[in-house]
Amino acid sequence: MDRPRRDESPSGLSDIVEQDGLLGTGITGRQIEAFGRKVTSTAGHLMGPTPDVANPPGHYHHAMADIQRELRRPNTQRRVFSLTQTTPTDLVRSKLSTSEIQSRALSSLPDDLLANIPDDSSSYSLFEGFQVSQDDYEFRKAHRRRSSKSKKLLEGGDSRAALPSGPAELKQERDLLARRMERMGVRKNMCSSEIHDIDNKIANLHTMRKIVLDRLAGLETEEADLEHELTELENKLEDIEEETTPTPSETSKPAESADEAPATEDPAMDASFMSESIYQKLPSPKSIKQRSTRKRSMPVLHEHFAPGSEIKEIQAHTDMITALDFDYPFGTMITAALDDTVRVWDLNVGRCTGFLEGHNASVRCLQIEDNIVATGSMDASVKLWDLSRARTVPSRSNISKGGDEDEGESAAPATSLEDCSVFSLDAHVDEVTALHFRGNTLISGSADKTLRQWDLVRGRCVQTLDVLWAAAQASTLSTEGQWRPSGRQPDASADFVGAVQCFDAALACGTADGLVRLWDLRSGQVHRSLVGHTGPVTCLQFDDVHLVTGSTDRSVRIWDLRMGSIYDAYAYDRPVTSMMFDTKRIVSAAEENVVKVYDKADGHHWDCGAGVGLDESQGPLPATVERVRLKDGFLVEGRKDGIVGAWTC
Repeated sequence: MDRPRRDESPSGLSDIVEQDGLLGTGITGRQIEAFGRKVTSTAGHLMGPTPDVANPPGHYHHAMADIQRELRRPNTQRRVFSLTQTTPTDLVRSKLSTSEIQSRALSSLPDDLLANIPDDSSSYSLFEGFQVSQDDYEFRKAHRRRSSKSKKLLEGGDSRAALPSGPAELKQERDLLARRMERMGVRKNMCSSEIHDIDNKIANLHTMRKIVLDRLAGLETEEADLEHELTELENKLEDIEEETTPTPSETSKPAESADEAPATEDPAMDASFMSESIYQKLPSPKSIKQRSTRKRSMPVLHEHFAPGSEIKEIQAHTDMITALDFDYPFGTMITAALDDTVRVWDLNVGRCTGFLEGHNASVRCLQIEDNIVATGSMDASVKLWDLSRARTVPSRSNISKGGDEDEGESAAPATSLEDCSVFSLDAHVDEVTALHFRGNTLISGSADKTLRQWDLVRGRCVQTLDVLWAAAQASTLSTEGQWRPSGRQPDASADFVGAVQCFDAALACGTADGLVRLWDLRSGQVHRSLVGHTGPVTCLQFDDVHLVTGSTDRSVRIWDLRMGSIYDAYAYDRPVTSMMFDTKRIVSAAEENVVKVYDKADGHHWDCGAGVGLDESQGPLPATVERVRLKDGFLVEGRKDGIVGAWTC
């Protein structure tokens, strides 16, 4: 039976479109007809007849007619109109599945990322590694099954039943073991690859750490420059304020004109009690100019360096360093040398801020606490300086400025720090070789074989301790068992008093006879003598529990102050000339071009300094280290050629 033929005229097409519900798009038949006319007219203009007779346009007209007939079909029209309402994203999704889109997104990487992929030295693929893991898991599971089966059979009493029943099971077991043996190579290679990856990550982290350290170093350098500028501005403001403020003499003139009688002075403080020269030099608490030199920020760069790393090296003097000290890491350092100069340094920038002039000979010992500096000289005097009162003026030193300019950036300027000398303690009759002060008490040791206790408030000697008299008393009382004479004559070439340290009424003193004497300053008597060194004691330091001493007998000894006995000892190849310790380490100068370091925790010995790993074949070696100072892991060492080096320790 013949189906009724639909009218293909434009009007019939319109009826069909309207009958289909406008294809569900809301477009009428007239709009479809207009679209067809536009396509036909556009194609006619583009492919119309040309004057070229050899190429008639019949082919193009036939093609357009076929397109027009195709567009009259409802299915084609539905596809065309659905295409016009589809976004480009929907077009892509309609052609690719979700899994394919994800795969292409993951596999599409920029060239810069692909260039940084390291070369894979492994000869095995990731799938092989996964397969090895699976085989090992299956082997362990099968082994557990066989073990449980054998155990059950053995518990049943038949030992023969636990063995393999035939060659087939033995071959299966052999093949399983052989396959597992082959897989071992893959697993070993996987472990090696992981180790290489970890090494690469560690190398990258070291590179990143170096970059951050360089950045931190730049920040601290900039911070030091800013702090220096800020300090200069504050000092200028203080100077301007002082110029505009009336002096005490000006303010006291009206009182004198009113015939007011001055206050009666204490008779215990007149010239008969104390020399007037010293008395006039005593600072009044109100007259001291409190110009703080403490830094506003503490550098932290050295805390991230490995132990033994060099921080700074300074050509501080032109002759051997005889004494040095600093208050805190990257703070203020004081150095003295046989060139008869005492110099003040800013450790943060490695720059000399001036000279301390006043001694008539070289300084043998010194100490700095906050802004107070004590120096003991070969001229038999001890001087105290207050750096907070310092004023920079041209130096009167006999060291020429031109010679210092050759030292580079760290050269000392030809400036002197005036107004910072507090007073001079003149009582010894021979050179001062050791000193230590704490609070208002200073102890000085001299080649005149005496120790003197000074009251820093009044600036006078309050007690003299005769070491020879104490030694004689010890020999006469040796029968009581408390005193143990050494029986050795002092070394004439060594300092008679090599080192001292005080704390409240306790005083420790090391002398040339090798004894360490513990004094009670309240009674002026020796409380105990520590016998053990066979050479002059050159350095000592104590804390709440231990006392550490160094001697020319090439040994460092650690004493237990609670028991009064030796706790530990170790030796070096050469005499120990300087020593200091902190909570972790003991550092020593033992007439070598390196600093000898001893870790108290694990007993490990190692070297630190410019001479580490060098020999004579590599050129001139660094000079011998003469003095060392250690605080908070910050080590400063002074050498025989005048160079000062700072290290992490």
